[in-house]
Amino acid sequence: MKALIQFYVQQHVQLGMGLELNVHSMNEKMEFAERLRTAMLAAGYPDRPAVLEREFNSRYWGRSVTFQAVSRWLGGKSIPSQDKLQVIAQWLKVEPQALRFGDRAVTAIREQRAQWEDPAFYDDREAIDAFLALPNEQRKVVRDVIKAFAKTGEAAGRPPARTVTKRSP
Repeated sequence: MKALIQFYVQQHVQLGMGLELNVHSMNEKMEFAERLRTAMLAAGYPDRPAVLEREFNSRYWGRSVTFQAVSRWLGGKSIPSQDKLQVIAQWLKVEPQALRFGDRAVTAIREQRAQWEDPAFYDDREAIDAFLALPNEQRKVVRDVIKAFAKTGEAAGRPPARTVTKRSP
């Protein structure tokens, strides 16, 4: 009986986790649909499946999409693949990342890029470029050394550095 109860609880916990992931996925799809509708309206197009199907298929080099497929995009039931998303974004004159993930994601990307391009990080960029130019065997050695340093720092009670802080010149 105890084993049966454990099995029952385990199945419900797994089901609950699945439902949570499903709800998150549904929200993501609905949010994408809202961004797509907003972008269509902002570009001067009605947010109708027939319009999206016609305009998309006139620009896409691959296999045409169906009315049902674009209805699912606009209805928050699915998200187009990356190649299709690129075509939609170009047509509507929006950034693909903004269409797919929202403006917050685009802002975060810009902030990270600006930080990376800051002259204070030139030495780090130069080191990474040099690392990428190494043969695979040497890259492995460098990775192992970095991991060893990080592990030593954690063992000494220092948390691993996850954020980059700006060095003063």
